Amino acid sequence: MPTIIGYHNITKGAKHWLTSPKRKEFFGPLGVTNIRTFVDPQDQTRAAVMMDVPDLEALQAAMQSKAAADAMAFDGVLPESLVILVETKA
Repeated sequence: MPTIIGYHNITKGAKHWLTSPKRKEFFGPLGVTNIRTFVDPQDQTRAAVMMDVPDLEALQAAMQSKAAADAMAFDGVLPESLVILVETKA
């Protein structure tokens, strides 16, 4: 199960983003586990999530859905800033 990092900018404040239930609601049905959140202490508009993803293709498809857009809008995520990194083994 690969670990991914999703890095992005947020507009509604770190507290709102950190306490949002949308991550669990959106990623839970995809089998995503071990979700960890990060905020840049120097710039509270930059945030990231790290999580274990059982099916990258399913996640990529889900990220194109209206549900993903709605969750990002609720959380204040700027979709155009989203960068996803996938753990790789050398």
